[in-house]
Amino acid sequence: MDRTPPSPPPAGRIRRNRDADWNAWPVDDYLAENYRRLHPCDIGVIRHHAAVYRRFPPDSLARTLELGAGPNLYPLMLAGAASRGIDAVEPSAASVGYLREQLDHGIDDSWRPFYALCRSLDPALPAGSADALRRVRVVRGTADDLAPGAYDLASMNFVAESVTEDFGEFTAVCDAFVRAVRPGGTLLAAFMERMPSYRIGTGPVWPACPVDEAALRAVFVPRTSGLRVVRLAKDRTLPEYGDTGVLLLTAERPGTPAPPVQG
Repeated sequence: MDRTPPSPPPAGRIRRNRDADWNAWPVDDYLAENYRRLHPCDIGVIRHHAAVYRRFPPDSLARTLELGAGPNLYPLMLAGAASRGIDAVEPSAASVGYLREQLDHGIDDSWRPFYALCRSLDPALPAGSADALRRVRVVRGTADDLAPGAYDLASMNFVAESVTEDFGEFTAVCDAFVRAVRPGGTLLAAFMERMPSYRIGTGPVWPACPVDEAALRAVFVPRTSGLRVVRLAKDRTLPEYGDTGVLLLTAERPGTPAPPVQG
């Protein structure tokens, strides 16, 4: 489906996270547009993230984070071998409801090719997705609720740049994300490149902060070590959100590594 990106907001009016009704996030439309089949973008993100998780022996991470999990299951699937406990932190009532339904009653069939790809890239994952997702705990909350140093690894996919038009607020979300891992902990993230505020289906326009690699480096270089950014080309099989591609980030929180967080 091709769409013209929504018009920018009136000059001088910057919408922030609190200005959007995230409880009304259009889960069904979002899934239909992005996750009812594997897109090239998904394959690229999964390959990148699986390579990070393969660095860790099974069950070696006591507790990991998926910040702003939304209704996207594949980041949770990917953590299902290395992590003994996965917190899916999500503010939207609609997305929380979807996640809990999937965990309690089994995943939609459309997610099965995603899990097959995850497991082909990380054979340490359980044979079935239910066993991988059994480690997930859904937590209703935001970046403001994260306790510093609580996690061995933190993941965030298409979140900080997709919830605000304010670069300062984008930076604050990324800062909380970094601080959520212990010193020496791993950070793993995906961002839409240069995406303006966007529409899902025929619903309202949601706030976004267009970012590029230079913006990510401005935010993460002072806060991390070992920063690496990889770019995926724009996925033409997805709706036209106005983005120019995807940026994949890995880094570590600086400091003397502490013992793994006890679950």
